[in-house]
Amino acid sequence: MTNINKSYRYPNELVDGEKIVLKALLVGFQHQDETPEQAEDLLNELAELTNTLRLKNVAAISAKIRNINNTYIIGSGKAKEICEAAHSFEAEVIVINDFLTPSQQRNWETLADCAVIDRQEVILDIFAARAKTTEAVLQIALAKATYSLPRLKRQWTHLNRQRGMAGGLGGRAEGEQQLEIDSRLVRDKILKLKQQIEKVQQQREVQRHKRLQKPIPVAAIVGYTNAGKSSLLNVMSHADALVENKLFATLDPTVRRISLPGGQDILLADTVGFIRNLPHLLVDAFKSTLEETLLSDYLIEVLDATSSEIIEHHETTQKVLQEIGIERKQTIVLLNKSDLVPDNKRKELASHFPDALFISTKTGEGLEELRNELTLQTTALLDVMQVIIPHSRYDIVAQIRKNCSIEAQAYEEDGVHLCIKVPDKMKKILTPFSVE
Repeated sequence: MTNINKSYRYPNELVDGEKIVLKALLVGFQHQDETPEQAEDLLNELAELTNTLRLKNVAAISAKIRNINNTYIIGSGKAKEICEAAHSFEAEVIVINDFLTPSQQRNWETLADCAVIDRQEVILDIFAARAKTTEAVLQIALAKATYSLPRLKRQWTHLNRQRGMAGGLGGRAEGEQQLEIDSRLVRDKILKLKQQIEKVQQQREVQRHKRLQKPIPVAAIVGYTNAGKSSLLNVMSHADALVENKLFATLDPTVRRISLPGGQDILLADTVGFIRNLPHLLVDAFKSTLEETLLSDYLIEVLDATSSEIIEHHETTQKVLQEIGIERKQTIVLLNKSDLVPDNKRKELASHFPDALFISTKTGEGLEELRNELTLQTTALLDVMQVIIPHSRYDIVAQIRKNCSIEAQAYEEDGVHLCIKVPDKMKKILTPFSVE
């Protein structure tokens, strides 16, 4: 049975002070392997995504799929019912919370006589609007061009409808001619973007090599979008990373240096949030925005303890990490927003995540324990060395104080005697001064 929900209607025509351009009808399908609750949660998530695009969600419709229909995904009767609902709500665009093939998208638009977009296009548009780094911008432009190429026919169908016939005997319709021109332009754009990306990646490889030589351990903050990663970075490092109650508020990585108890410094890297059903076209774009995760010594996974889908969000995070080629790394799991979680819910979460820390970036709960855990994880990466640094090489002593943990020191005639815990990237520098 199709269910229409009007609760997504906005009370006014503004979102964050900016005018909303289009009215959207949201459509979610419950597949056979999903529960009604899971389908509803994904539909709620779609509402947040379209909110980020500043669409006005006038209503939402959910429908259960019994058998996949190649034409519309769902049966033609339900598809027609959805299109009629779109007209009754005066929706200008139908947003379907699934992946549509180009032919399915054209079928929907023919039936609805209005624009129809899918979840993939929504996420692509959000990324396109928010990416900042050169490679991320190029990767997302490539993803959008690749997505649009087989869908160009959508944009010119109306020309053929208006003409009603080909342009002359044996000729081709204006829409068909324009389609060929646009297809060639998009293919040329894709080729150019690939060349630009290859050049940027070569530059990034040089930068990556330099960063691998840095002696400071890196901890990358990962997790589902809107879990509180940027808030954690801000409170730990007094940074000013953007914090918004929106999906994908942060796309490009932010790195801050913090000092831990005992004097050891580490780099904290905030990264783009993950999401379920991530478009495959964006996997490469994720790789470019997750450089710090690829280079990190260990991970900090932030979970929203108030979310009813916290287990699914954790599973999505692990899946995305696997998809982008990150091997299993030592991970500190944090249950954020714990100030909003009642005691009975805490016990339930503790059983699912027995090694996790309850924290709150708002109240400061658990942050001291987190700093101590970061110290333990960072210290575990270090080897103990005995070194003697000549008095003429206080530049080396300065590097040690900056990047190592000093266990003991003594000033002797032959130099500064030190017992230190050394990160792997400092060993090459200190080996000439080591003593057995």
